[in-house]
Amino acid sequence: MIVLDGGLATELEARGHDLSDALWSARLLADDPLAIVAAHEAFFRAGAKVATTASYQASFAGFAARGFTMREAGALLRRSVDLARKAASEAGGERWVAASVGPYGATLADGSEYRGRYGLSVAELTAFHRPRAEALAEAGPDVFALETVPDVDEAVALLAAVEGLGVPAWLSFTIDGEYTRAGQPLAEAFAVAAGRDDVLAVGVNCCEPDDAARAISLAREVSGKPVIAYPNSGETWDPVARRWAGRVTFTPGRVAGADLAGGCCRVGPAAITTLAALV
Repeated sequence: MIVLDGGLATELEARGHDLSDALWSARLLADDPLAIVAAHEAFFRAGAKVATTASYQASFAGFAARGFTMREAGALLRRSVDLARKAASEAGGERWVAASVGPYGATLADGSEYRGRYGLSVAELTAFHRPRAEALAEAGPDVFALETVPDVDEAVALLAAVEGLGVPAWLSFTIDGEYTRAGQPLAEAFAVAAGRDDVLAVGVNCCEPDDAARAISLAREVSGKPVIAYPNSGETWDPVARRWAGRVTFTPGRVAGADLAGGCCRVGPAAITTLAALV
């Protein structure tokens, strides 16, 4: 098993950074890049072998809304890879950088990634994602993290967007039970990656730990690929009280059987240390 990192935003918030911005952690690419390096380093010290970049919610439109030019936005996307690479180099050993390409809904900053079905065609979604992917590829990541994908149409679009860029990808869906967030059966979702030589792994993230555990065997069976799983802590966000509630159910056992495993929202370095120790 290759150990992934946990929630980058979780660690940044734990370090006192306010991420209540439409750009989320990507805001710090411009405002405090060394904070991102420090967060990556914390996960590497915990035992992670992969750093996932702070580009999940980054987009050219999002940066433009903050007053950045197209050139500046492209530079910030590339910077996300450079910062993760800096942390990996300083950590030493065999480490990898995954360039995060979040779903279209994430860039809307309204929770749409947990619904999908934006009303856009596959072609329109591909056109949105392609410039982001091109900018990230220019910085030379080891892999694209096509993550928190809520529906099959967007998975098809994302794979089209990264095609021909010379960077392999993992494809990871956000799910609810046995379905994508958009309501499609997981078997249909995982099948998108079958037969794709440029897809290194397929699986789930940003979901309940129990849902992730149940999806692992199906992902392997349907896709014929190595499986990736990095669920949330098990807590839920209360948008009214603006706080996390519930209890932590994430344990290393929830991702047993995955080939690449880590955590997503609310999973910090301590949990990754436990996972890495068991591995």
